[in-house]
Amino acid sequence: MAKRLTLYIMIGLALGLVTGWVLNNAIADGTPEATMRLKEIASWFSIVTTIFLRLIKMIIAPLVFSTLVVGIAHMGDTASLGRIGARTMAWFITASLISLSLGLVLFHSIEFVIDWIAPGTGFGFTLPAPDATAGLDKAAFDLTKWITHVVPSSIVDAMATNEIIQIVVFSVFAGVALLAIGERGAPIVKGAEALAAMMLQITDYVMRVAPLAVFAAITATITVNGLGIIVTLGLFVGSFYIGLAVLWVLLFGAAFAFIGARALSLIRYIREPILLAFSTASSEAAYPRTLEALDRFGVPPKIASFVLPLGYSFNLDGSMMYMTFATLFIARVYGIDLSISTQIVMLLVLMVTSKGIAGVPRASLVVIAAVMGQFGIPEAGLLLILPVDQFLDMGRSGTNVVGNAVATAVVAKWEGALDAPEEPEIEPPHAPGHRVKS
Repeated sequence: MAKRLTLYIMIGLALGLVTGWVLNNAIADGTPEATMRLKEIASWFSIVTTIFLRLIKMIIAPLVFSTLVVGIAHMGDTASLGRIGARTMAWFITASLISLSLGLVLFHSIEFVIDWIAPGTGFGFTLPAPDATAGLDKAAFDLTKWITHVVPSSIVDAMATNEIIQIVVFSVFAGVALLAIGERGAPIVKGAEALAAMMLQITDYVMRVAPLAVFAAITATITVNGLGIIVTLGLFVGSFYIGLAVLWVLLFGAAFAFIGARALSLIRYIREPILLAFSTASSEAAYPRTLEALDRFGVPPKIASFVLPLGYSFNLDGSMMYMTFATLFIARVYGIDLSISTQIVMLLVLMVTSKGIAGVPRASLVVIAAVMGQFGIPEAGLLLILPVDQFLDMGRSGTNVVGNAVATAVVAKWEGALDAPEEPEIEPPHAPGHRVKS
């Protein structure tokens, strides 16, 4: 089934590109009326995508809660929990530094090529006024507020708003408490296992409409923007995707170093969640399927259900690389010369601030806007890349899935708990904790 669904998603992606291109070419003529018409058509297609993403969001909170509680309850003792948590955060911090540094190195490599081909020409953009704004709510991100925001005031409110990090915090407390009370908590653990099984069955139902959602998402994007915008900003978009490819190589190279040749087969298991995240530009949409894929790959449910939710707040590798690259790109466009020491400081600031982006709309852009002002870079520069942000977000989202899948597999290997894999095409959906052993 996984192979068929992946094929259908790819077909939906291709049809969306063609349909959007046809609509854009047929209607777009540069007039405000045509633009409004295209946006109106796109809005109808977006209804399908919005419904699909809402269906995914209704699954996330109970799935994260149930799988995480069950996973911790099955760890056996708090020492194992602390060890896994320390190893997970060590990997996340290292991956964050590598992702941000890669954005820095990549940008300077491209800058060198441009200066070698056409010295002094820069990127050739018509610049917005330095005091123009990108319309982003920078107040949506505040590090001091985020620190206190991590702790939920109400688990009901956290679940209602899909605050993953708050759900994780409560679930950790609940799981540890169940460990402490032993057999008295067995009925709750059993209930959580049943809840996880139910949510994964719902996931199977929801995923049946994924190809249609992908078609609608791509059609809406291309209808409004056309393919021409990618050509206009081709250097920026292309170089960013080259950077993502390099990051994928580094991630799988690291996985190979820790889990051996088996790391090469990981891509087979997570191809569907990657494609889904890429097509919908939403890492969240891929969460349930990523959890299932890792289970089939052999990652114990207690580890996958602990590491993966944390990764959604602390290990967004694609987003972090993008923030460095985009910030330096905008600085260069405006002719702002940042010293190496300033760039390193900015990298460290981005590393800290990136840990608070989960749950913030257009999170990467919000963080960039908040940080740029601290280094004298006009926020108006974001107006240059906003037209292609959807295409960039697709790559960021897919890479976030890869980074978290690799992190989870490596932590499982460190724990000596990586089981034999199952065939991804024939295993039906099932709840974590009930994997059939080979």
